[in-house]
Amino acid sequence: MTRSIITAAEWTLGQDIGDDTPAGGYSAVCLSCGATGAATEDDRLPVEVWALKHTGLNPSHRRYKAVAETFWRVTPARGNPYQESEAPRA
Repeated sequence: MTRSIITAAEWTLGQDIGDDTPAGGYSAVCLSCGATGAATEDDRLPVEVWALKHTGLNPSHRRYKAVAETFWRVTPARGNPYQESEAPRA
């Protein structure tokens, strides 16, 4: 029989906004025909304009799947033993 000890530590999950983190992005897919507008970084307006123009050219195409991409980072909370350790590797 082996014994295991499981310990718990608090962590925090939040948006990763570091200098080395890629920007988030936006895109949209027409649910009628599958057409996809060009993806953008940190600006959803061009994707919205694409969807409106696509519907203007195809009046029956009125439903879209909007995709927003962000990046998260988990960091040790106060009291977590990893808080004192060196920065995590990528």
